[in-house]
Amino acid sequence: MTENEAKLYRKLSELEAAVGGMSREGTKPDLMGLFEELEELSRALPSGTSPDLRHYLQKKSYQKARLFLEGMLTENDPSRNGAGGS
Repeated sequence: MTENEAKLYRKLSELEAAVGGMSREGTKPDLMGLFEELEELSRALPSGTSPDLRHYLQKKSYQKARLFLEGMLTENDPSRNGAGGS
């Protein structure tokens, strides 16, 4: 996962947490600010970025984009996919 993708993943996770907290806490987070940051991060992705990820971001399928990036984390971290030692 590139640094840009990692930043994007953190921002997508932040968005999901903010939306989830709305019903529990009754607060109104600055979703527009999060959406703007996601747009900026999406535009900053390098040309070699997965077409699937680009598609999810273009269609504003942020949950799918987050899950896609989570899969990349799992593939690249042996401790997350059970391949690591114990």
